[in-house]
Amino acid sequence: MNKSFNMDRNETDFPKDEVRTAISRGIQQAENQKRPKKRKPLFYMAGATVAAIGLLIGSSYVSPAFANSLAQLPIIGSVFGDSNLIGLQQAQKKGLTSKIGETQTVNGISVTLDEILYDQNEIAIGLQIESEQELDERFMSWMDFTINGEIPSAGGGGYKEEILTPTTRTAIQQISVTEEMPDTFELGLVLNGSRGERWYFSTPIKKITDMIKIPIHHSQHVDGIDLTVQELAVSATGVGISYESSEKDTDFVMSRADAFEFRMEDQDGNEIKNHSGGVVGERVKDRMVYKSNKKFDPIESGVTELTITPYLALPTSGGGVEFDEHGEARELEFKGDSLQPVEFKSFKVKIEQ
Repeated sequence: MNKSFNMDRNETDFPKDEVRTAISRGIQQAENQKRPKKRKPLFYMAGATVAAIGLLIGSSYVSPAFANSLAQLPIIGSVFGDSNLIGLQQAQKKGLTSKIGETQTVNGISVTLDEILYDQNEIAIGLQIESEQELDERFMSWMDFTINGEIPSAGGGGYKEEILTPTTRTAIQQISVTEEMPDTFELGLVLNGSRGERWYFSTPIKKITDMIKIPIHHSQHVDGIDLTVQELAVSATGVGISYESSEKDTDFVMSRADAFEFRMEDQDGNEIKNHSGGVVGERVKDRMVYKSNKKFDPIESGVTELTITPYLALPTSGGGVEFDEHGEARELEFKGDSLQPVEFKSFKVKIEQ
């Protein structure tokens, strides 16, 4: 059983109205604070908002009876290698991941930080989970993280669990890369269980260097929306598209520039699977400005050209929340069904062999 909580606009089990509510709340609260010299961008993606937490070092103890029961459980290999994500499979096979293997136990539930991958688009974290008692349908409620001990100004990620038995499962947490993440840093993790448990980890990580970055700087202006695709990054773990979009400041629930996705095909018409990605948004003067990295599956070695087509994945349901100067919330009616689709032109990118 694979429970997906990643914000992929092709997924149907993630409540997109909550996403738009979250970013609306963040933007409104930032304005209420009236701090013009320092804007706090909001990042959203499936998974909970980063909270102000202190990083602690936990201790673990496994009883002999529990250890004996674990010996009877299915053998878990590499979390990434056994996943259905081609980029993580390739990374594990090529030795690009960092093997950690640290275990913390809380209330009879042992969580092992198995391995980590840090590439141009995201930090992927593989977890192994083993429990004395049957686990809830969804084990993890959310995960917080720190960069060199500091809470990032924007952060979030997707989370997926793979249930092996009622008491064992694996999980993959994905954290989208933002501009404030250095190539090397100490990653702090706080895992929050569905019943209030917390597991604490801290480990140094380093971004992989075996990648090709292709400057693009392709821009389009359509129906009041500006799009600039800045760069294409190609590695064994996948293809990444970094871009910035904006539109004139408007009613948040009528915003469209945050809804960009991309289709990608090689020179033979083979489609490269899109895994979406998080979006950072902030109001700059009279415009809403968004930045994102979108990730795709790895491409074959013989690919010489990619055709990329931007499009808007407009919401079909949802709503929002508006906050006044006193912090009082007011529900906003969903108006997205009146948003008009926009067509953007395809463009090609050469891949040097």
